[in-house]
Amino acid sequence: MSLNDNQNASLFDQPTNGAKKRRAAIYVRASSEHQQYSTRNQTDAIIAYADTKGFEVVKTYSDDGKSGLDIKWRKGLQQLIADVEERRADFDVVLVYDISRWGRFQDNDAGAYYEYACRQSGIDVHYVIGHLKNDGSITDSILKAVDRYSSGNYSYTLSIKVHLGSTRLIRLGYRQGGTAGFGLRRVMIDERGEPKMELKHGERKSLQTDRVILVPGPKEEIEHVRSIYRKFVDDKWTETQIAAQLNTQGVKTDLEKDWTQATVRTVLTNEKYIGNNVYNRQSFKLKKKRVKNPPEEWVRKDNAFEAIVEPAYFLAAQHIILERCRRLTNEEMIDKLKELYEKKGWLSGIIIDEQDDLPSSAAYAHRFGGLVSAYKLVGYDPCIDYSFQEINKYLRSLFPEVSENIIKGIQAAGGRVHREVTNPLIVINDELTLSIVIARCQRTKTGALRWKLRLDTGQRPNFTIAVRMDAENKAPMDYYVLPAIDVENPQLRLAEENGFALDAYRFDSLEPFYQLAERTALPDAA
Repeated sequence: MSLNDNQNASLFDQPTNGAKKRRAAIYVRASSEHQQYSTRNQTDAIIAYADTKGFEVVKTYSDDGKSGLDIKWRKGLQQLIADVEERRADFDVVLVYDISRWGRFQDNDAGAYYEYACRQSGIDVHYVIGHLKNDGSITDSILKAVDRYSSGNYSYTLSIKVHLGSTRLIRLGYRQGGTAGFGLRRVMIDERGEPKMELKHGERKSLQTDRVILVPGPKEEIEHVRSIYRKFVDDKWTETQIAAQLNTQGVKTDLEKDWTQATVRTVLTNEKYIGNNVYNRQSFKLKKKRVKNPPEEWVRKDNAFEAIVEPAYFLAAQHIILERCRRLTNEEMIDKLKELYEKKGWLSGIIIDEQDDLPSSAAYAHRFGGLVSAYKLVGYDPCIDYSFQEINKYLRSLFPEVSENIIKGIQAAGGRVHREVTNPLIVINDELTLSIVIARCQRTKTGALRWKLRLDTGQRPNFTIAVRMDAENKAPMDYYVLPAIDVENPQLRLAEENGFALDAYRFDSLEPFYQLAERTALPDAA
């Protein structure tokens, strides 16, 4: 039976002694941009609201230091929604400080969608601060829409202000984010420009008025940086040769890793080594797609820091790198790409970029209107098997149905099942973890059928169910139930018959596996 607005207000505003309280969960979130809205302050306000309205708080979900722009970084809200949708929630109302804590989604419908998911499961969402009455009225719905827009627009406006502020500081010669790089160090200075301390990797400035600049690092690192430039410019060494020598000498990068062609290239192309402060090469605004900006959009301050490389060497290095592409005609670039294709048998952007004597993959894309266009000119088509793509697309769409059928089978046998929020594993009876893999059927040139399996080694499930598709990849043919303790190789290649070592785990149906999940009552001990 539903209550009208007046009945709702009467029930919650004037709880009677002995009346059964509604069970409530709390959701709190705080991002680094809004420290005044700490999770503790939110909790205090929510508890006060719960006491007034007659709610009993039984659970708390929290996201500390998480942006409200997207749910994918917020494990607390993910768990809340999962508990609601999987019917694991033992509460019938969620209490949130205000709409901005629920999220500052750039798509206004996102916040409404997650609230709707709760209501579909019979769980209300109450915002405890502000003008909302949480009564489900049309007025409340309109005010929520306005608040959601305001919350999202706040982040959009804030991103513009932050970008403008960062741009101003760059032009004043201060460092904005990022690691110092090999051969350099970050130093924090106060508002008078006086050095305060060197910042180690991962450390941040402590005060709003503090600033960060780059300074030369240890002498041995500076000498290695200058040696990289001399070998590249004077001795005509390639990046790969330089990286190999540094690794032989036991020199590590600033991140304590081995040198590669790419890390050497970074040293050779970053203007900070000649003292220039460059910003906005890439954009990642509002946690959306990362994009590379054209040079005319870069923000720069020349001679902001003390240089550790002579500008003449830096310019010479840029000339060599640019000439790799510029001095080649279209025909020469294609000939070199064709040689690489004949040598490797296939192509990719990574393979191209690993070659010191080839232009970069970006150069090929720019010259020929995309990498695929360049590939076709050498006779390589990475997308020849379009049916392969369609089959994979179909199998991805089939995965939820297969997973749901397996879960239902376990539950029908009397087992308890729930899904993990942070990974794709299925947990059975709070004891065992299960991974599901759908294996596409492939036909060899001789007509034999093969299935390739890649098992999940990161999450280390106790069991993996490999669903082997039929020859047409239309329906499951059979199942392999593979216990982790018996299967050491994470990559398996199955034929139609695989011998007892593997086929001992093959089943025409999953009924035997479902029976393993059945709970059996043990007799009382004597």
